[in-house]
Amino acid sequence: MTTREVAACVEVAAPVEAVWAAVTDCPHQGEWMLGTRVQVISGDGRSVGSRLLGLTGFLDVGFLDELEIVEWTPPSRCRARHLGRLLRGSAEFAVAPGLRGSVVRWVERLDSPLMIVLGPALRWGMQRSLHRLAARPW
Repeated sequence: MTTREVAACVEVAAPVEAVWAAVTDCPHQGEWMLGTRVQVISGDGRSVGSRLLGLTGFLDVGFLDELEIVEWTPPSRCRARHLGRLLRGSAEFAVAPGLRGSVVRWVERLDSPLMIVLGPALRWGMQRSLHRLAARPW
C-alpha cells in the first residue's frame, strides 16, 4: 500500500510554549479540531507510549481512531502512530518559532487507497482546524 502525506500549516500569534500546550492537550483538541473528540485511554497523553482514542465524524457518521504516541519532544514535535483498521500510518504536530509567534505544522502520513479520493477533503479539514486554533484568544 502507498503512504500518502497530507500537510497543513498556520502561523499563530502566541509563544511556542503556549501553542504546544494547546496542540497537545488531547482532551481539548475538539475545541479547534473539526469533527474530532480525543480522549486519553492509557498513560498521561503527554509521553511516549500513551494511547489515545479519537472519534472523528459529522452528524451520525464517523469512525474511531486509536493512536499511540511514539515521539514526544516538547515544545516542538509530537508524533503518533494510527493503530486502527481504517487508518494506518502516523500523525505529527510540529511547533516552531514564527515571525508573529509560532508556526504549527500538522502532517498525516496514511496508508490507505482512499487517500487518493479523501486527501483533498482531509487537507481542507486540517487547514480549517488549524485556522480555528490560530483564531483562539491567546
